[in-house]
Amino acid sequence: MASNVSGTPTNAQASRRPFATGWTVFAAVLMIFGGAMAIFEGIAAIAKDDLIVVTRNYAYKMNTTGWGWIHLILGIIIVLAGVALFSGAFWARAVGVVVAGLGMIANFLWLPYYPFWAIVLIAIDIFVIWALCAGTTRTSWRD
Repeated sequence: MASNVSGTPTNAQASRRPFATGWTVFAAVLMIFGGAMAIFEGIAAIAKDDLIVVTRNYAYKMNTTGWGWIHLILGIIIVLAGVALFSGAFWARAVGVVVAGLGMIANFLWLPYYPFWAIVLIAIDIFVIWALCAGTTRTSWRD
């Protein structure tokens, strides 16, 4: 049967909705929040690069202004991917996993420059990847 008497959609119809639900919305909100934090991180590194203390003898040494531009551009892409996730499209989920992974790598390399902020953003990226890979529908043994 396609629907019940009251006209509410069945599980098969509900899974074909054009907008995101559940873990995808959670991931989208976290991506927008994490991307905004990365944008602020990039602006801080570009505008006031002497504010950030650099660890000596770090293997991935780079100018903090360069890291600032990387975080700024990546943060903008993460925010845009987070907004695109609200459409519920599969391509947006795939792009979200890729940019969250890139954000996690960038923040891992940023650890000696700003450790607390980098760890927070790494944790957000882990939650985003988990939420996007968790699946879109929930099934139970009773269905």
